[in-house]
Amino acid sequence: MKKEILQGTILSNTPLNESYYQLEVALPTPWEEVNPGQFVQLLARESGAFLRRPISICDYNAAPAKLFLLIQQVGKGSRYWATLKTGSTLDIVGPLGHGFTCTPHFAGPKPLLVGGGVGIAPLLYLGKQLLRNGIVPSFLLGGRTRLLLVLQEQFEALGGDVFYTTEDGSLGEKGFVTDHSICTHPSYSSVYTCGPLPMMQNVTKWAHIHEIPSEVSLENRMACGIGACLCCVEDTQEGNKCICTEGPVFRTEQLRWL
Repeated sequence: MKKEILQGTILSNTPLNESYYQLEVALPTPWEEVNPGQFVQLLARESGAFLRRPISICDYNAAPAKLFLLIQQVGKGSRYWATLKTGSTLDIVGPLGHGFTCTPHFAGPKPLLVGGGVGIAPLLYLGKQLLRNGIVPSFLLGGRTRLLLVLQEQFEALGGDVFYTTEDGSLGEKGFVTDHSICTHPSYSSVYTCGPLPMMQNVTKWAHIHEIPSEVSLENRMACGIGACLCCVEDTQEGNKCICTEGPVFRTEQLRWL
């Protein structure tokens, strides 16, 4: 798949809460193909962050070519992008990485998409792609509090079940995602997950116990995004693999988590 360095134009920059915001970015030309789970590398040199930062693709439209990015403010780069105004330019490399498997053969008739924190981002585009393939997904989304769960309307608009957990009980069921009552007697055909590492490991173990095939999108630290720097290497059952080129999505049986 062809990767490009291009200059996007900010169409909107929408604060969602104190921590998260969403960028809508116009691309000069459409990408030939964008798979759910892929990411882009963004430049924020003006902030003093000289290395690009990886950001999951939250949604993508081919006509007109538009990219949607959900970003959490955690460092120089993400705080800088939060200040961008409509019409500002954004330096982008993408699309990068290996995405989720969206085929009916793997997903099955009843997939469950599990996300936590900013890790919900790639699940929105994944859900839309599954729908295009005739599969209605369910979602299980978790956060520390109600205020930190975002994009609820977009997920609920897809038509499938959307379940929530919060650690303080302010929305949905209280606890972590694997504490939700739907996890007691699951009837799902597949599981896809992205979020904090402990959450993904727990989801992976839960899916394994119930013999549900699953995929996970890793969020290892990256620098180059093209497999040159080796910063994001993950130890897998098949040896070390670069997350940025051979991931970020892996079948869970490939990982050394179980």
